[in-house]
Order: sequence, then C-alpha cells, then structure tokens
Amino acid sequence: MGLGSRESASDKVGEPSENQATVQRNSAAGVGVPFPRFRATASDQLGLQGDSGFARARMKLLEYFTPSQPVSDRKRFAGRSDVLSSVIRAIEEQRLHVVVYGERGLGKTSVMHVLTQAAREARYLVVYVSCGADSSFDEVFRTVAAHIPMLFHSTVGPTSPEVEKGKTLAELLPSVPISPRTASDMLAKVVGTRVVVVLDEFDRSHSKEFRQNIAELIKNLSDRLVRVQLVLAGVASNLTELLEHIPSIQRNIFALQMPWMPPAEIRALIRNGGQMCGLSFDDASESAIVSTAHGSPYLATLLGHHAGMNAIDGQRVRVGAADVSAAITAAAGEFYGRMSGKVRDQLKHYVGDNPVDILGIVAGVSLLSSGTFRLEDLWAGAAGLGGAERAESVVADMVRAGLLVESNSEGARRFRFFEDGIAAYLWLQSAAQKLRTEQRPAAAATVALAQSKKLI
Repeated sequence: MGLGSRESASDKVGEPSENQATVQRNSAAGVGVPFPRFRATASDQLGLQGDSGFARARMKLLEYFTPSQPVSDRKRFAGRSDVLSSVIRAIEEQRLHVVVYGERGLGKTSVMHVLTQAAREARYLVVYVSCGADSSFDEVFRTVAAHIPMLFHSTVGPTSPEVEKGKTLAELLPSVPISPRTASDMLAKVVGTRVVVVLDEFDRSHSKEFRQNIAELIKNLSDRLVRVQLVLAGVASNLTELLEHIPSIQRNIFALQMPWMPPAEIRALIRNGGQMCGLSFDDASESAIVSTAHGSPYLATLLGHHAGMNAIDGQRVRVGAADVSAAITAAAGEFYGRMSGKVRDQLKHYVGDNPVDILGIVAGVSLLSSGTFRLEDLWAGAAGLGGAERAESVVADMVRAGLLVESNSEGARRFRFFEDGIAAYLWLQSAAQKLRTEQRPAAAATVALAQSKKLI
C-alpha cells in the first residue's frame, strides 16, 4: 500500500497502534504508572501538591470531616446544642449526675469532648476517662484521684509542702483496693472547686461489679452533697443496659437518650464543614447527604468526607450529586469490608435476588429503632412497595439467610441484624439506587439540551 493509504496498520478502526499497544502493556504491568504517594507530610505540612488551593482544601477537609474520630474542638462542633445545653443545666443547676446513652454513630463521644472543654472554661476540674473491657473501680478511681491536686483537699493547707510539690489526692490512697465508700469519703473533702468525672465508653466494661460500684458511688456522692459529679456515656438502647441498680439512684441522675440528628442539624454540619474547607455543597448534594445520613452524624461526616475528596480529586471546589453517589459507594464498601466472611457471602447472593427498596425499608427502621424492630414497624414504609405481606416475606427470607436474628420479647416478635454493619450497608445500597433513579431525568435533560443546541 502507498503512504497515502487509509488502511495503514496504525489507523485501523478499533485496533491500537503499536505505540498505544506498548503503553497499554506497560500500564497493565505497572510500567510508567506513578507510584502511589501520601499527599502531605506527617507534620501536617502541604506536600506533593505544593501550596495550591486544592491542597489546602484537602488538609482542611481532613481536619473537619473526620468520621473515624470524635470532634474535640467546639469550633468544629455542629448541631447537638440542645443536648449539650441539657447536660450543662443538669450539672450546673440541678447538681445531678448524668448518663448519656444511645446507638453508635450518634456523637456521644463528641458531646463528651465538647462538654469537657466547656466545663474547663468554666473552671471546673474535669477528669476524662475512656473505659475499657477490663476497667475496674480501683483503677478508674486512682486515675481520677491522680488528676485532682491536693490543693483542693480540705485537710491540706494552700502553702503546705504537698501542694508546693504538686501532689495529688492519689498520694492519700491506701494500697488496698478502693471501695465506693473509701472513694466517697475522700471526695467529700474536695473544696474550692467542682469536679466533673467523665466516664466515656462505659458500655465497654464487662464487669457487673464495676457498674455496681459506680452506681454505689453516685448514690454516696449525692447523699453527702459532694462537689463531684459523674457523667457516663455509652452504647445502650435503654438506661438499665448501661447502669446497675437504677431504682436506688433514679432521683440522683439525669438520663438522656442521644437523639438522632434532625435534618436541619445535618445541613448545618455539612455547610459548616464546606465553609471551613473552602468547598460548596450544591443543593442536590446537600439534600442527598441529609437523606442518606438518616439522622446519623457519623454517616453525614463519612459521606461529606468522601464526597469532598471526590470533588477535590477532580480539581473542583463545588460538590455535586455525582460526588455524593461516589461517596455512598465508598461508604458501603467500608461497611462491607468490616463484615465477617459468612455475612458477605450471604449478602452477595441475597442482595442480587431481592429488591433493594424493601431491604432499605428494613435497614432504615432497624437503624432508627436501636437495632431491634417489629414487623409492625415496617408497615408504614412498605405501604407503597407491596404492603405488610411483602415486608414480612423479605424479613422471613433474611432470617433464613442468617442476616436477621428473631427473638420474642414481652410477647412480641422482634428482629435484629446478625452484625451491626449490615443495616448501614443495606441502607446505603438502597440510598445509592434511589439517588441514581433521581439523577437519570436530570442527566437525560442535560443530554437533550446539548443536542438541541447542536441543531440550532
């Protein structure tokens, strides 16, 4: 063939040229592909992208949208003002001990951190303790005593050698295990300040004795008008799951079940984060996050993080619905990866053969009902999707598949997902499907508009 022929080897339709084929082979083998690198240094300095606006936005995003970490700075705290105000009033005005409980992902630890900051600003002496599975009363109280300066003990003068050396109440403790009576005797001598002891993640302790001792301490401190108040926070669906001997201390505590975050506060969380990061979430993306978060600040933060990152990776400061779609996919992948192999195998086959819409109803009800739900709880949501019979059929299938566990409590059939992450995963799958359905008309309208402009 001549040089002018259209059928040269490099020009055949659908076949790569020699250079293109080489690039494809090298790419498949990893040749010439940039090695993955961190985007910033460990000292929080801007790294690979230099001093660009997108690099700064990325760093700000990592500071604000932190789904795996609680909020510790009041500047990054959004919503929950009613919760925080209620707890502060209970401590300051009623001198009550406080118990905050609820499901995971509702921001209990963030509230505890911000409460700690607010109390310290008011010159309260705050001792924050994160409980563990093996926490004991002796260990926890020695930790508390080690944070209270001897200056505030009524038997020690302000100019005594112990005070000048910076000693604490821990120096006065006996070597034998501390009992609630011993602890309350010592704390009764606290003067010149008020002490707030925050016991976060209280549910992690498996010791019944530890919980009983804390309840006994609350009773003793209240009866003796001691200037020390306890604030307990943990995962529980009701108060008795978290604390023993409730009847004996009911009048001494303020119990608050952490509510799901209302849509207005979810919007505030997203908007505040966007402003701090230099990003703007458009109306569609904001609404998508609000509906998908389903009242969970954890999900809202997780989706805000992934959506913001997706926009920044695309060199955009405006976050759109497509970014939220990508965020939902990424979030669902995270929940899926945390499940056991048995559950993942069941989900792989089960979800493909069942309607995602009704699965979303079941998952959503489970999330809003502290994990345990009744069949009747599904009826309202399933009314337009085949009704109660279809919902009951899907639940029965999920029980047979081992995804739901059935129990009988107080004469009613109740159901709970076999693993905590299943409900969130199914809910995200349903939300992704709904968002894709909503985006199709808009995408079709955009294509039609583009075509009409070509014809003009």
